[in-house]
Amino acid sequence: MNAKEILADLVGINSVSARPNRQVIDYAAALVERLRLHPRLHTYKDARGVEKTQLIALSPNATDNGEAIELALVGHTDTVPFDPAWTDALKLTERDARLYGRGACDTKGFIAAALTALSHAPLADLRRPLALILTADEEVGCIGAKHLVETKALGSVRYAVVGEPTRLQPMRAGKGYCLAEVTVRGREGHSAYPALGASAILRAARLVTRVEAVAEELKADEHRMFDPPYTTVNVGLINGGTAKNIIAGECRFTLEWRPVPGQSARRFVELVEREMELLRAEDADFACTLDVLRLDESVETPAESALVRALEAASGLPAGAVAFGTEAPEMRALGAEAVVFGPGDIRVAHRTGEYVPIEELERCAAILGQMIERFCA
Repeated sequence: MNAKEILADLVGINSVSARPNRQVIDYAAALVERLRLHPRLHTYKDARGVEKTQLIALSPNATDNGEAIELALVGHTDTVPFDPAWTDALKLTERDARLYGRGACDTKGFIAAALTALSHAPLADLRRPLALILTADEEVGCIGAKHLVETKALGSVRYAVVGEPTRLQPMRAGKGYCLAEVTVRGREGHSAYPALGASAILRAARLVTRVEAVAEELKADEHRMFDPPYTTVNVGLINGGTAKNIIAGECRFTLEWRPVPGQSARRFVELVEREMELLRAEDADFACTLDVLRLDESVETPAESALVRALEAASGLPAGAVAFGTEAPEMRALGAEAVVFGPGDIRVAHRTGEYVPIEELERCAAILGQMIERFCA
C-alpha cells in the first residue's frame, strides 16, 4: 500500500477526540505487525470515561534491557470535530493535486507517510532501535502523550520526529501552551444600592487590566525565531453575574499563555499572582483564586542536533519554530531531541476542507525513510 491508500483508510475512520480511537490503532497495529514490528497497546480512560488506546511499535532489534530508542516517529490519531455539512469529511477526496478529508493534514497524513516509510525500510537489518508512537487526545491537551510519560510506558528516546503540518519544514523550537482559570468573588446585592455589595465583574476588570500590563512586561523576553517573538497572553473567556439588576457575586475568566523557550511557564503565573496581591493590598475584601489547568513548557532543540541537520538537508529548508502546541515537550521528557515535521499547512488544519498536497505526502514518506536509514540502519 502507498501513502495515499493508507491515508484514505485512516480518514475513513472517525477519530475525533470525543470518541474511542481503537479502530485507528488496530488498523496501524495490523500493518506494522505484517512488517514484523512489535506492537504494544496502552489504554486509559479520559475524563469522560471514554477508553483511549495508544500504540508503541518497536523494531525487531529493540530490546527490554533499557537501551534507548534511537528514533521515534510520533503522530496523534485524534482529530478535531467537523461540520456535519461537510459530507465528505470521512471520505478522502482528490482534487487539484490535493487530498481532502478530516485529519488529512492534522495528522493522519503524517501517520500515513510514516507507515509507508516503514513498509519500505530494511527493518530486519536495523542496528539501532526504532519506534512508531501513535497517541490519543493530542487535540485536547496532549493527554495521551503525557500518559505515556507518566506511566513510563516507554524508556528513553534519543531523537523524535513529531508529526504536525509544517509544509515539510523542520521545526526545532516551539512555544509552550498554558491555561488557567481565574475566579473573582464579590457580594451580591440590589444594583440600586451598590454600597451594599461588591461587584465581582468590576474587580475582575481591574485584574484583567493588570494582566494586560503583565503581557507587555513579558515582551521584554524575546526569542527571534518566533512571530511574534515573545510570550503571548489571551483572556479568551469571561463570564459573571446572574442578572442585569444584581451586583455580580462571581466572575470567571480564562488565561491562556504561550511561553517562549528560555522562559519558565510559571513566570506568567508568578506575575499575575503578584498583581493579585497588589489588589488585595488596595482592597482588603478582594477575593480571587487562580487555578492552573495546563502548564506545558516550551521546547527548543539545538540547531546543531543531528536530527535537525538531517531534516534540513533532506527537506532543503532551514529549521524554524512553531507557536502552536505539539507533543515535542513530552518527547523531550523522554530525553529526545525532538523536531516537529510533516506534510500540510497548519493554516488549513481544523477547518472544513482540510487537505494535504499529494506531493508533500509522498515526499514526507521518502524523507522519513531517509531518517530511518540515517539513524537506525
